[in-house]
Amino acid sequence: MKKRLYLCLLSVLLLALPWMGGPGYTLLAAFVPLFLLQDELDGRLNRKGKPVRIFSYAAGTFILWSALSVWWVSNAILFSSGSLFMAVLVGLACVAVTSFVTTLSFLVYHFFRKRAKRALAYAVLVSAWVGYEFIFLHGEITFPWLILGNGFANSVKAVQWYEYTGALGGSVWVLVCNIALYEALCRWKRNPSYRVWVRPALWILLPVIGSYTIYIGYREKTDPIRVQVIQPNFDPYEKFEVLSFRQQTEIILQLALQAPQGTDYFVAPETAIDERIAEEEIAQNTYIRLLRLFLERGYPEAEIIIGATTSRFYYHPEEATYTSRRPDHMDFWYDIYNTALQVDTTEFVGIYHKSRLVAGAEMIPYARRFPWLKKLSVDLGGTSGQLRVDDRRQVFTSARGVPIGVPICWEAVFGEYTTQFVEEGARALFIISNDAWWGNTAGHRQLFAFSRLRAIETRRSIARSANTGISGFINQRGDVLSCSQWDERVSLHGTIQLNDRQTVYVRFGDMTGRISLLVLGLCGLYYIAYRRKQKDLLVD
Repeated sequence: MKKRLYLCLLSVLLLALPWMGGPGYTLLAAFVPLFLLQDELDGRLNRKGKPVRIFSYAAGTFILWSALSVWWVSNAILFSSGSLFMAVLVGLACVAVTSFVTTLSFLVYHFFRKRAKRALAYAVLVSAWVGYEFIFLHGEITFPWLILGNGFANSVKAVQWYEYTGALGGSVWVLVCNIALYEALCRWKRNPSYRVWVRPALWILLPVIGSYTIYIGYREKTDPIRVQVIQPNFDPYEKFEVLSFRQQTEIILQLALQAPQGTDYFVAPETAIDERIAEEEIAQNTYIRLLRLFLERGYPEAEIIIGATTSRFYYHPEEATYTSRRPDHMDFWYDIYNTALQVDTTEFVGIYHKSRLVAGAEMIPYARRFPWLKKLSVDLGGTSGQLRVDDRRQVFTSARGVPIGVPICWEAVFGEYTTQFVEEGARALFIISNDAWWGNTAGHRQLFAFSRLRAIETRRSIARSANTGISGFINQRGDVLSCSQWDERVSLHGTIQLNDRQTVYVRFGDMTGRISLLVLGLCGLYYIAYRRKQKDLLVD
């Protein structure tokens, strides 16, 4: 019993370390203890004379991995206002849903392992796991934080080939390396020979060597823009109650004054302006005029990219949708957006609406079918409730014709989603965020690290502005050029390079996930056909 427990805990540790700030390499052996546990349980009977099942061990392993990796979600749960009960449900769902689908993928593999040749079972494991990750990235109930390929966010020199496959390619690599190591270990037990380690060594080393070769040889095109990133360091639990919106804006502008002449862009965080702005009159809004006046007086050639909360009003019922709100006894409807704005010295204001929303805080899954669910939305202050989204990834184009994509916070976790800004012409990415809800925990560090993977996948330089820790600059190889610290009010200046080349991943997106689902279907058909007609070719 102790041996089984130790094997489970070893897998948990190896899986969780990359999300606790460690390197991603531990993932390459993280499943081996589980595979050994399967061997340990084969043929074993419990006290009642029944076979010992793998389910409880696998479920326990993946639940503990999820809990260790995303425990920081509890910070927002414990200190949020509004419905604490719903907040607890959302936090538990982050762990429960992830644990369920990972356990299910492993059990599907276990089913085939007992009834089919190992090669087919391994193909099912890889395709089922990566297929679930792909589906998880595109559903309404989604928390894709623990995609295996994201575990290399702190080891970017090893995964420069993400520009071809995206993070799902990293998931395939992790699973294949675990299978190769396990098979080599089994052969070693039967016949101790160093030759058995050649294959797993090749699976591990060749992608790393290839990645380092790409890293060393990659050269950014010289086409610089000068960016000032602002980190105002407002306590998110006081931001919407203690400081007035005008005070917050003035603090941001005071930080912006530290920028040298010749600055092209100022970037301020998500919901930096949180007084709801009506988009129909946005050019005349007091805060927009303050920003415009700041530029006119000191930086007339520059642009400001800033997060805001905006609304849009409708006066005809047919214009309203399931996200629209209607005040009691009123004849109008309105939608609220989490928005990025582009402001310059003209009357034009660019608008992009956040469209990958946080479940529970910004949207309730399946509220389109069940409108009453909107009442269960968690209130984290600021932009909350059922928000409306855009169908297109709008990019901001400066007066000199430079297109910039602005993913907002949570959107930067989604690789294929981020590529859509590049497809629309973005030559650099500005990520704006307010991830201070979780306090000084691994949460904000992980989110910043994921931005490094997005830089590699798209080969776009990134300027990131967070409300507090971590803001900074990332080049096209995923290197951190400079960054702020937690709990620091600071204004950072940096130069990043533009790029107009599209990577293979930008062109084809998560093709790895789509192929995995196809392979999984073919494996199922193969199993059904040959299980019925040619069992001797299938079963060991």
